[in-house]
Amino acid sequence: SRPLDNIRTMLRPRPTALAMQSLARGVSRSWRRHSTQAMDRTLPDRMRAAGADAGSDADTPAPRVDALTDRFGRRHTYLRLSLTERCSLRCGYCMPADGVKLTPKERLLSLPELLRVAEAFVLAGVTKIRLTGGEPTVRADLEEVISGLGELRPLGLEHIAMTSNGIALSRRLPSLRAAGLDSINISLDTLDRARFEKLCRRDALPKVLGAIDAAIAEGYSPLKINTVLLGGVNDDELEAFLRFAQERPVDVRFIEYMPFGGNNWSEAKLLPAAELRRRLLAGGHELRPVETHAQDTARSFDVGGPGGQGRLSFISSMTEHFCSGCNRVRVTADGNLKVCLFGERELSLRDALRAGASVADLHALIHQALSRKHARHAGMHEIARVADRPMTTIGG
Repeated sequence: SRPLDNIRTMLRPRPTALAMQSLARGVSRSWRRHSTQAMDRTLPDRMRAAGADAGSDADTPAPRVDALTDRFGRRHTYLRLSLTERCSLRCGYCMPADGVKLTPKERLLSLPELLRVAEAFVLAGVTKIRLTGGEPTVRADLEEVISGLGELRPLGLEHIAMTSNGIALSRRLPSLRAAGLDSINISLDTLDRARFEKLCRRDALPKVLGAIDAAIAEGYSPLKINTVLLGGVNDDELEAFLRFAQERPVDVRFIEYMPFGGNNWSEAKLLPAAELRRRLLAGGHELRPVETHAQDTARSFDVGGPGGQGRLSFISSMTEHFCSGCNRVRVTADGNLKVCLFGERELSLRDALRAGASVADLHALIHQALSRKHARHAGMHEIARVADRPMTTIGG
């Protein structure tokens, strides 16, 4: 049977009055720094505004509502959906050295719940979904997830993407392509095998390089490569990555080192995007600006390469924030909505679903969350001070 048919079978019950009271209380507790009284007072109003009706049919898709626009006029059409907290690597900037305490399985989103959440976002106007983790390929049902998301295309979903560490990617690329995966980002922080093992705590560089070649052969081109350069650790490979981009149809994206729970962030290791560009220009390399979408987080430059597809991009989350054009929201593997990667507040869509929430109910909660989103993040020093979740449990 089709995944979305399963959703409607497994999530059929409508909320009773008692269930919706429980939903309001549960959601209130999940919003940190906000009173239960405030949430209990506003939730029914929000639901009525979104067209929620306690007697309506849960199986009927709700009409599009403006649930995705925040108070600054930013419309959020890009959902990053985490499939798992588990990962096959132990990269220091993403996961504490001693690992993380994994959420019990029963508290993670099930496949029907995950697809139900995705459906709600697409009905509200999301056009792109990126699957993250942890590492998405640790899920045996990854192809089923993707094909289930593919059924949302008639509702407005245009693009399904995934970020992977590449370890187990090669053998699954044909089935992922057949399931409907449109694009892939592969994480790679060093081209040196010994350094890879030290940074990621596993000797697996050949597998990642093989996955990159296999993805290109499968037609994923230009392929995006996510790279974190750390001062005094791997920044001596800047020009090596430039050559890597010139030799293949790839876009190497340098992402600034960000503070998360347990990753021992320090400003000394942060390499600003502007500094990386300065080094390349000082070395006599030409960086030709590439026009990108206004909501893209990266500043991209053509560096030559096969068919002119070789690019370097710079994502300056810490030093040149791009919050004014933010169109992204995140849902963690345990079902929490984060409207900002660096925000402390989270709202449990999982608890809402399990209390019987309809699509319209979810739209009301999403709108409420976005109505509290700030104009910009608090800055790297404040983020470092309050960072509570490791990146692997948020979703990259």
